[in-house]
Amino acid sequence: MDRRVVVTGIGLISPVGNTREACWDALLAGQGGIGPITHFDAADFAVKIAGEVKDFDPGAVLDRKEQRRTDRFAQFALVASEEAMADAGLLADRPDGDRTGVIIGSGIGGMGTFEANHSALVERGPARVSPYFVPMMIGDIAAGLVSIRHGLRGPNYGVVSACATGAHAIIDAALQIKAGRADIMLCGGAEATVCPMAIAGFGNMKALSTRNDDPARASRPFDRERDGFVVAEGAGILVVEEWEHARARGARAYAELLGAGLTGDAHHITAPDPDGRGASAAMAMALREGGVAPEQVDYVNAHGTSTPFNDRVETAAMRRFFGGHAEALKISSTKSMTGHLLGAAGGFEAGISALVVDRERIPPTINLEHPDPECDLDYVPNASITHPVGIAISTSLGFGGHNTVLLLAKAPDRR
Repeated sequence: MDRRVVVTGIGLISPVGNTREACWDALLAGQGGIGPITHFDAADFAVKIAGEVKDFDPGAVLDRKEQRRTDRFAQFALVASEEAMADAGLLADRPDGDRTGVIIGSGIGGMGTFEANHSALVERGPARVSPYFVPMMIGDIAAGLVSIRHGLRGPNYGVVSACATGAHAIIDAALQIKAGRADIMLCGGAEATVCPMAIAGFGNMKALSTRNDDPARASRPFDRERDGFVVAEGAGILVVEEWEHARARGARAYAELLGAGLTGDAHHITAPDPDGRGASAAMAMALREGGVAPEQVDYVNAHGTSTPFNDRVETAAMRRFFGGHAEALKISSTKSMTGHLLGAAGGFEAGISALVVDRERIPPTINLEHPDPECDLDYVPNASITHPVGIAISTSLGFGGHNTVLLLAKAPDRR
């Protein structure tokens, strides 16, 4: 378990860009991707806005027949995995398939496929349900399809833990490497739930922003006037690799995954523990595993959903764990620009955090215009900054009380 794990490839898709660099540039520029829903007619919905991926073309990875047989969330996973593998140099120099695995999760899976086939069943009868319905819908299929496409025969499965899914997948992937079961793992999350059932369900829960007349300013983490999160779609896939293996093949590393924390609130199906105990315990676990003191952490990519309760509790958790050092932290929520990618959020935000460690640029929290006295830390408001970052954490908190924290540090050859 003393094998070191580094990030050697990153693939990103989100409402602000369809590639890693497009996403990174947009986030640094403070450009949001929230707008009116176009995937379906939302005229009768209380919520009419979302973070949709624009101009997405899976044609480089899937032919037209394959596209019809693959749900949008799995298409995102395939395209982002292709980018991550290319970034890591694994397309030109194919890895050992027996020593390379895939763990990709989705919080909800193929909800669009489920909706379409349920409508076909009700309106036209059971014979009209697609024979591809089940393999298109199930959440683990993204990992399976990536494995099949690239001949990756190592550990292979999906993870489901709501908004903590992508981060849990990365934690599991690192453990496979540390245990010696693999040298390379593709991991993260993908989600595509800008569809009627999801918007209606989250909306009726009163979890979503209803700022329909001003979508660009709807996602506003830590702001006093926040009124809910914005459903978004996309993917975040990382290549994580054993450090000596990466060095031997001449791969560059963005960051080292030093540790991880994962806890449960044991409190409520949707609401976090109001004292932030579970989240702060996950922070403590991650730093303890990585041998890092709280005052060594420079940056936090916060879960920061823009819901009144979550942002307040997450702030309390950081104050609880970091104590006086909380005042010195640079914190930002990239969900202010992307919206909430749900099961893909942990993978996407881990990728951004690795880039922050590597490049020492910190994206802002946009729309932070009205200070909330209960959210009183430095959330890097409205403009990106250049700042030394040796160690960062990325937090993901999910319905069901799932808490995850990823601890990232400079790559071993850059310390």
